Amino acid sequence: MIFTVFFTCVALGSLVGFLAGLLGIGGGLIVVPALVYLLPLLGADNSIVMPMALATSLAAIVVTSSSAAYAHHRNNNIPWKLAKPLMIVVALGALMGAFIADLMSTQALKNFFAVAVMLLASYMLASIANPKERTLPSTLTLQVISWLTGIVASLMGMAGGAILVPALTYFGMSLRHAIGIATACGVLVALFGSLGYIYTGFSQSLLPSWSVGYVYLPALLGIVLSSSFFAPYGVKFASKLPVKTLKKAFAVFLILVAIKMMTS
Repeated sequence: MIFTVFFTCVALGSLVGFLAGLLGIGGGLIVVPALVYLLPLLGADNSIVMPMALATSLAAIVVTSSSAAYAHHRNNNIPWKLAKPLMIVVALGALMGAFIADLMSTQALKNFFAVAVMLLASYMLASIANPKERTLPSTLTLQVISWLTGIVASLMGMAGGAILVPALTYFGMSLRHAIGIATACGVLVALFGSLGYIYTGFSQSLLPSWSVGYVYLPALLGIVLSSSFFAPYGVKFASKLPVKTLKKAFAVFLILVAIKMMTS
């Protein structure tokens, strides 16, 4: 059964990487719902399925976001003077999110994930245009936004770019710098979020073999191996396929998945 999960996650990682490159979406939006349905095949207890899915998704994002952040750094897309204070608080938020998740029931986590996904999908459908230029608020205000982003992203098993990029561009930051900062922050969200889930999962006696805390290693390995390989193909096809139409179709799909999670 472990090998079945591993090879299924290799296929899942291929899809995640391709869609990430094609549509620019975070892998957590796909990985978490998929693992919620896949992990029970291992006999994982319902009470730990959602934390395992979130933790494994975050652990995979550590690898994928690190390479992306390095690429943005080389292209001078990250204004480090502003990014560094935001990275500190987003890491604290992600760590807090993992501890909050440990206190929530599986259904409460599913409902939170589903509602947040529907909001993000609605934003994708609306294709809201960037507003007129605004002046960036104080660093403290941006730190509060980053802290909240870290908590929410950790509770959703994602890097947080879908929240941080629109927030930063709303305040007039260039899209290039917003994506660069969000990518750098995403590395720490994933790292500290997954460390939090590992720590809180050590006290769980219901975890299957090959788990480190709530992180399930066979699924993690399968996703990481294939997602990084297929992402460039998604980028390549982005110029050939109707990305806007595909993004809207994917948003509708996310809403249906979210509704299914809430009612299951």
